Amino acid sequence: MSINRGPEFSRILGLGVYRGEQVVPNEDIIGPIDSSDEWIRKMTGISTRVRANPETSLVDLAEHAAREAIANAGIAADEIDTVILSTITYPHMTPGGAPVLADRLGIQAAAFDISAACAGYCYGIGQADALVRAGSARNVLVIGAEKMSDFINPADRSISYLLGDAAGAVVIGASDTPGIGPTIWGSDGSGSHLIRQTSSWIDVRDGEDVAFPTLVQEGPSVFKWASFKMAPVAREAIAAAGLTPDDIAAFIPHQANVRIIDQLVKQIGLPDHVAVAKDIVDSGNTSAASIPLATERLFRDGEVKSGDLALQIGFGAGLVYAAQVIALP
Repeated sequence: MSINRGPEFSRILGLGVYRGEQVVPNEDIIGPIDSSDEWIRKMTGISTRVRANPETSLVDLAEHAAREAIANAGIAADEIDTVILSTITYPHMTPGGAPVLADRLGIQAAAFDISAACAGYCYGIGQADALVRAGSARNVLVIGAEKMSDFINPADRSISYLLGDAAGAVVIGASDTPGIGPTIWGSDGSGSHLIRQTSSWIDVRDGEDVAFPTLVQEGPSVFKWASFKMAPVAREAIAAAGLTPDDIAAFIPHQANVRIIDQLVKQIGLPDHVAVAKDIVDSGNTSAASIPLATERLFRDGEVKSGDLALQIGFGAGLVYAAQVIALP
């Protein structure tokens, strides 16, 4: 039996993002949750979040980001042979969103969805890296896309005010030098109740008074888990890449909460020179899309440059997590 053999290394070749068309300030959402702009800023750091127009679909968001990523990678769409879409808000159980997106892009390729919540983008990066280096794919399109506004209860005070709609995409292909470090990932299903749907689709089918499922969380427990349990994972990702915190130029965590981000910087022991992504202030929590969005913001603000080493970590419902060091495209 013969087996595929791919290149020794892979890297991100191009990045693309698309934010929801509407900028929603805190003042627009505080009424239903009986809160204030001051409280939201103090607890989360968020001043606005981006949300899509009602007629904009999740695949629309993903398509915009994907086309930009492919263009920035400098390749043609038909050079993509695998499409990985990470999302928890695609409204169809089957078929998945990835084949639909691939068709829109004119790609006939392997295409599949993954559901790893806010860690989904980093899960996709880990899978794409492995596929390229195994020789199973040449160029992999990885998209994190969410339309969270379809699954929120505006009166829910636990999570609804955090969430936004967006998509971020990258193309991953062969490299002559290391561009993606080992992925450190895992889960703790004992905490799966901490971020969840209010009910299952079976409950909706069978229940007479069961409302459409929306997202809720147990905020204090999630904050504690993310702030203190994720730092060792991040440090392990740095060590697995053969690096130290001093080698890192940027820290790009899932944009869950500014207080979580600040606590992670402290717990990981990142030096002062590291640029810390805080796109959440303007874009909100966009789940699987948040890390590529935050990466784009660092580039736009001139805080990073191509080739810089960035530590990225995603964490969320499941409880799932994944981290890796990457060379920025």
